Amino acid sequence: MISTHKPVGEHLRDWRTRRRLSQMDLALEAEISTRHLSFLETGRAQPSREMLLHLSDQLEIPLRERNVILVAAGFAPVFPERSLEDPQLAAARRAVDVILKAHEPYPALVVDLRWNLVAANAAIEPLLAGVDPELLAAPLNVMRVSLHPKGLAPRIANLGEWHAHALERLRRQAELTADPGLLTLIEEIRGYPSPPAPDRRPEDFGNVVIPFQLMVGDTVLSLFGTTTVFGTPVDITLSELTLETFFPADAATGEALRLAHEARNARAA
Repeated sequence: MISTHKPVGEHLRDWRTRRRLSQMDLALEAEISTRHLSFLETGRAQPSREMLLHLSDQLEIPLRERNVILVAAGFAPVFPERSLEDPQLAAARRAVDVILKAHEPYPALVVDLRWNLVAANAAIEPLLAGVDPELLAAPLNVMRVSLHPKGLAPRIANLGEWHAHALERLRRQAELTADPGLLTLIEEIRGYPSPPAPDRRPEDFGNVVIPFQLMVGDTVLSLFGTTTVFGTPVDITLSELTLETFFPADAATGEALRLAHEARNARAA
């Protein structure tokens, strides 16, 4: 999180720089004069609450950081942060649960901004066999569990490739959000042992996805992921949630997941 001790103009300039926009670029997008924007950034003019929210929209500043900017300007924060169990988020929670359940027999999970597990469907549990119990203690961090040498790393067939992919994804997230927790996580994961990422042949998976290849028993499960976020959230918790859904990248993986799902249902019956 950006420090609230800085003047509001510095916050605006920092986010503009982070988005690689000149003052002219931002002024044109926000439909204000470059002179006025310059005055706001240098403190020669004080922005209104509405102007701060307008510029935050143009800069795609995360809701958590919009509150920081509002407070720095002397305004009250406007974006609430509730637990997903809060009654006011009941509809969102139901939507999450419906998607997770409907995605079975394929794995799906929900994580927060720093990749802590919020929810998962039943297809995830078998994949975690053999993970050190300490890594599974709350808050379970999905990136840590995936890449730690006591986690899934020894069973990831394409560990070098997946490790590099995960680090690049975290790097992009940290650049977009300026979240210090992500920077800490990046440094931790960089310290995990990992082989070099091999060159992937163009014909592998159509050269369009990087698969997650996990050994489960004698079977290599090849999965590719999709990411879903809540549209137009006005709550910090919802704005920071990501739904990760995995699909089989080949027929053998699809069949293995289907059989595992049927076995779970039979045991529960």
